Amino acid sequence: MAAKRFKVVAVGGTFDELHKGHKALLLKAFEVGEQVLIGLCTDEFVEKMNKPHIVASYDERLKELKAFLQEYGLMERAKIIPLKDVYGVTLQKGCLEALVVSRETEPTAKKINEERAKLGLDPLNIIVIDMVPSENHTPISTTRIRRGEIDREGRLIKKG
Repeated sequence: MAAKRFKVVAVGGTFDELHKGHKALLLKAFEVGEQVLIGLCTDEFVEKMNKPHIVASYDERLKELKAFLQEYGLMERAKIIPLKDVYGVTLQKGCLEALVVSRETEPTAKKINEERAKLGLDPLNIIVIDMVPSENHTPISTTRIRRGEIDREGRLIKKG
């Protein structure tokens, strides 16, 4: 097995309706990092995001995330932490080396590095993965799943 590029990487999200895109993001984090901190948005944080759909509770999302990690044998390399804001632990000194983000959340990663610079911390490496396309080539998203347009694998749901 190739050596991991980073000792500790972080990834964050709501991970609601855990789908193919989320899984690609998580698997990329485990591919480049020995240890992966997974920031899971708290119910309070989700509320502030004004999502255009309902979101499963933190406990439900946590259960699904753990089941996915167990299925892939990644639990012992993961640490799931409640995420109360966009920064999580990223502004602490020496706790991680890289962030794994989707193209969509890349601006947030850049904002984190700007805040780190203000605090005199080194920037984090940012690994960006492209959004995973659905069957009709638009990104898979929880919003689209909740609307009944696609399933979690990005397959179109035929209406009536």
